[in-house]
Amino acid sequence: MANLFRQQRLIARLTSFFGILSLVLVCIGMYGVTAYNAGARVTEIGVRMALGASRLDAVAMILRGAFGLIVLGLVLGLPLTYAVGRFLGNQLYGMNPYNPFVVLTAVAVLGLSAFLASLIPALRASRISPVEALRAE
Repeated sequence: MANLFRQQRLIARLTSFFGILSLVLVCIGMYGVTAYNAGARVTEIGVRMALGASRLDAVAMILRGAFGLIVLGLVLGLPLTYAVGRFLGNQLYGMNPYNPFVVLTAVAVLGLSAFLASLIPALRASRISPVEALRAE
């Protein structure tokens, strides 16, 4: 029996590996985009903090921009998920390609990983001293 399912097991392992690799690449990409956006807004963050904004306000401002990208990705990705599931449904060996639990779990994992990747540059941007940010200009 083990020999009968060897190819299917290999395909499942490769798919899992590429899924994890794509999640890592998404995290690196979100980190890079968020860090670039936060770096471009150093002066704005410094002015806001000089005028009385708290560090939490600076973190929230950076995360709002990052979550705009996450929501855009979900709006584009979820319909594509169901469209591709229709074509790949016969490869799923007794599984439903439209399982809402699996889709919600994937959305939660992607959202959490993107949040963590965006949180690091947001926290770094919130530590900017207003005086140093205004001098950098």
